[in-house]
Amino acid sequence: MENRATLLRPPPPDPNKAPIENVLEVTELAVLGPNIFTNARKPWHPPGARGIYGGAVIAMCLAAAQRTVADDFLPHSCHCYFLLAGASNLPILFHVEQVRDGRSFATRTVQARQRGRCIFTTTISFVKDGSSGAPGTQVSHSSAMPIDPATKLPVQPPPDDYDGEPPSMTQGPFQGTQIQIISPSGTSTDPRDKKTRQWLRSRGKITGGTAAHLEALAYISDSYFIGTVTRLHNLWRFPQFKPEDFDKLKPDMQEKVRTLHQWEGMGDDPRDMAGRPTLGMMVSLDHTIYFHEPKRVKADEWMMNEMESPWAGDGRGVVMQKIFAKDGTLLATCVQEGLVRLQPPEKEAKESKL
Repeated sequence: MENRATLLRPPPPDPNKAPIENVLEVTELAVLGPNIFTNARKPWHPPGARGIYGGAVIAMCLAAAQRTVADDFLPHSCHCYFLLAGASNLPILFHVEQVRDGRSFATRTVQARQRGRCIFTTTISFVKDGSSGAPGTQVSHSSAMPIDPATKLPVQPPPDDYDGEPPSMTQGPFQGTQIQIISPSGTSTDPRDKKTRQWLRSRGKITGGTAAHLEALAYISDSYFIGTVTRLHNLWRFPQFKPEDFDKLKPDMQEKVRTLHQWEGMGDDPRDMAGRPTLGMMVSLDHTIYFHEPKRVKADEWMMNEMESPWAGDGRGVVMQKIFAKDGTLLATCVQEGLVRLQPPEKEAKESKL
């Protein structure tokens, strides 16, 4: 039997929805049992990745869970584990368990399964809107919007008519700017001193309300996340060839490598990476999202993420991410741990090839 990416025939894209809403659509399968959902469309498999994009699985699990709680319950935390690489040519079943329904909090666990095997699991906690009392009666503080080192003022979003993406970066449901790598001095090479920043927003207008905006934020929260470790450590991330062999590549491949290298904030010329350690393997292990201001998330407006890594070692790395609205509101804080292994020098010497 031929593999199919969906259990049901994919519906045509809804022109009244943003592309990300169509990407993350899930369908309830009541015929199989209560609280079982499936992906409506084929998930994206990034080139060179072991499996489908993790952010899509996170977001579709959240979409399924949100369908099982009352409208006035909003997610405040989502704790996830990536267990197996997901296949893009197989349907995904999302099994939602209603763990607890209280007056102020509700808890759901979701398992994403392919061919009966659990590829991903998450526990999501929801809080009833307004159940914590009036704003003036609560303990409250929040991180401020980061400062632009050049202007000494809070960083500013791109213009609404921004079109600075390279053509190869315009195909996905999100629009973004080039990643910036910054440090207090501007010249530090210590990974502990450096952070990355990028502005992002979904393409089109999201029409599905707060739930759709939160699912879009969950989707993009996995973008370039654990890869922050490679950027802060200035690792060469193309193990198929060395930077010294860049000139031997075909012109179209040179352009692709140069574009991606620049887009990720690694510098103008890939050949400047000569002699740097090479990334051998990178896989996300777990992912956490804390939604601080769920009703203020507008994923179709500019949001800025700032990432830093407090620790890397023993073949793993941890990255922390803050996501701000363009007005400076801290919308979410995310944490991810992943496998980050270097390519052994002897293997690099023996297997480097074009």
